[in-house]
Amino acid sequence: MRIAAARGHNMNPRPPMPVAPLITRRHLAGMAVAAFQPAASRREEILRRMQMVMGPFPAHPKANLHVEVTEERAGDGYRIALISYAAESGDRVTAYLLAPAKPLPSRPAVVCLHPTSPLGKGVPAGLGGLPNRNYAVELAQRGFVTLAPDYPGSGGYQFNAYARGYASATMKGIWNHIRAVDLLEARPDVHPGRVGAIGHSLGGHNALFLAAFDERVRATVTSCGFTAFARYKGGDLTGWSHRGYMPRIAEVYGKSPAKMPFDFDDVLEAIAPRPVFVSAPVRDDNFDAAGVVEAIESASERVETRITLRQPDAGHDFPLETREEAYQFLAGALTAA
Repeated sequence: MRIAAARGHNMNPRPPMPVAPLITRRHLAGMAVAAFQPAASRREEILRRMQMVMGPFPAHPKANLHVEVTEERAGDGYRIALISYAAESGDRVTAYLLAPAKPLPSRPAVVCLHPTSPLGKGVPAGLGGLPNRNYAVELAQRGFVTLAPDYPGSGGYQFNAYARGYASATMKGIWNHIRAVDLLEARPDVHPGRVGAIGHSLGGHNALFLAAFDERVRATVTSCGFTAFARYKGGDLTGWSHRGYMPRIAEVYGKSPAKMPFDFDDVLEAIAPRPVFVSAPVRDDNFDAAGVVEAIESASERVETRITLRQPDAGHDFPLETREEAYQFLAGALTAA
């Protein structure tokens, strides 16, 4: 995995990049979206721009994971373990690891990233919060090995990323989630090369960020996870700029979508042509559904994308019918990986 380092803060941040020739027309309204594939240099340029906001991708080597199991119990058709793993020297991430009750080799696996909640990992693991967020449990019941790590500041995982040289909690999250992929791929019951990511809200954009930086993520599900920056809260990026996300959005880019070096169409482009399932409810009052369509259309004009868009009649939620489609999407994408 090659990561281009960010250098400086260009206040004219989005110069045009070369565009590949059109291959097919895109199809929205609930259908898969397809257009054409980015060159590696395009992806590196997008990652460089993301790092202008998130801070540089960590240069330190990966430490031994040293996985520790604190407790383990049986669930309904699965087993769940409270674990921790070493993301880097002096930092252990807490997580729930779930596996189907019947042990089998070479299962697909999914990193399950939680929404904003003090419960953190406990929400997708079915230990609290809304049941429509219990995707780590539901996927384990469907035959996946799932791992739900805590995001910095959630679920009892307290780590001062800024004191350790990170420019954002977002980049620390990306690093931790890449280490989660390492953990899954090292397990004997997981098929290497068949790892996906899923998340709702905070977890929805973190799943996209993980997939952008780690090409081992073969399929991604994002629910209520993004909209074009100009469509977020009328273009006010305050919600993205606190220490739980990316402070440079305020400090360097004045919370202005027009000054941002990247947008979510770029993130989708960096992931392409790997498949993405997008759930964008029409009544989501956080991530405007029209801005989701705009981002998908923009990415699909430049690169070959494999995006499945669903727009359920719901608010900021992950309805059962849409989750079932997302699980089928992951099963198909990771079985074929």
